[in-house]
Amino acid sequence: MSINPDIATVASLLGESSRAAMLTGLMDGRFHTAGELADMAAVTAQTASFHLSKLVQGGWIIAERHGRYRYYQLASREVAQTLETLLTLSPPPQVRSLRQSTEMKSLREARTCYDHLAGQLGVDLTEAMMRHGYLLQENGEFTVTAAGELFFAGLGLNLQLLRRKRRAFAHACLDWSERRHHLGGALGHELVNLFLQKEWITRVPSIRAVKVTSEGRSAFRQHFDLDWSSAAAETAD
Repeated sequence: MSINPDIATVASLLGESSRAAMLTGLMDGRFHTAGELADMAAVTAQTASFHLSKLVQGGWIIAERHGRYRYYQLASREVAQTLETLLTLSPPPQVRSLRQSTEMKSLREARTCYDHLAGQLGVDLTEAMMRHGYLLQENGEFTVTAAGELFFAGLGLNLQLLRRKRRAFAHACLDWSERRHHLGGALGHELVNLFLQKEWITRVPSIRAVKVTSEGRSAFRQHFDLDWSSAAAETAD
């Protein structure tokens, strides 16, 4: 009998395509109903309920009941980080429709990685902050410089408060599509909140992609010296 943790049990949970689709759908960090997750996985409500029960039992997701509906969310940030790592090791999907191709392009350009920004936009903004000397990267983490302290304060972020949170402050998260690091942790989460509140980015319905608004393009140019002129920006408004 092996004395090691049972990897096979975890692999069997993730080895079913419908469950994998639901988990990646939940990587937007929000709660979703069983019906929404059934649509994401293209399965019936009964099949979705079976798979969701398995994922709850396995500790991958949590469920909350509100009124008539049960809402599901990833169990933790650690689960999201594990899934993001697995995505970097996974082969790309076969494109079978124009809709799938469009959604894949949107995800690669700008998306949320649980509670922070990812994709080309997340990486480009992170590298812009490093280029201007606001962030330094070492040992899997980003460090905010003195110039960065002033920069983030200018955006209205309270770094002292963020550092007190019981999580990594500025984690360097490997982006599965760009194969480069983007900013995660409490600081990355707070930046996404700021971008959404100011409507510099908006969420795309049904998938975890985001779009940059015209206000966002101006703000990113002003604050980050980033000219976001990709196809995602051209279709944002």
